[in-house]
Amino acid sequence: MFTSRLYPHRRAQWCHAHYSPDRPGLNVEPPMRPSYRLAAAAASLALGATGLLTTGTAHAAPHAAPHLAGTSCSLSRLPLPDPTCQPGAYNPDVTQATIGSTICVSGWTKTVRPPVSYTTPLKIRQIGEYGYSDTNTADYEEDHLVPLELGGAPRDPKNLWPEPRYGDEPAQSKDSVENRLKTAVCGGEVTLDAARSAIATDWTTALSKLGLG
Repeated sequence: MFTSRLYPHRRAQWCHAHYSPDRPGLNVEPPMRPSYRLAAAAASLALGATGLLTTGTAHAAPHAAPHLAGTSCSLSRLPLPDPTCQPGAYNPDVTQATIGSTICVSGWTKTVRPPVSYTTPLKIRQIGEYGYSDTNTADYEEDHLVPLELGGAPRDPKNLWPEPRYGDEPAQSKDSVENRLKTAVCGGEVTLDAARSAIATDWTTALSKLGLG
């Protein structure tokens, strides 16, 4: 408080005028001057903006989804994503030399799949970036363009997008393509790079392009 700046006799007069005999324990202080209130409010706003002022308990979000500021994605290539937003991205731990200890091991994808606490906020944001009129998250699968089964990047927003579960080529149709390509890679029918490239370019033609259709 800034009461020390009041003259002693003025402070005494104010306290006497505001003394309440039925509330003897009340700690009465003169009101803060308007200019001081404005200064205090400005300081509070400044601290809040820098994250130094807290109210209540702070909860860390170590896996907060990265933000692609200013992105606007096109729906013109559905059922494919906009390649300027999601060109696909690879997991550097998965190469042709390591498929025997990664993607070709049963259950391996569970070890790298991101949790819904990461993918759901990302899905919500990307639904807005794509401008879908239907914003019900249940109508979309947050899909890895290059699937985890082929060593796609698990958390990179360039490899994740809200794929519709409706239409002529819904999200579930892509699952069978992914499984066939994984089997082909692990069986030596096609190389990992060829499978990745084909599905990242156009999953609807990937099998026929590789002679697997």
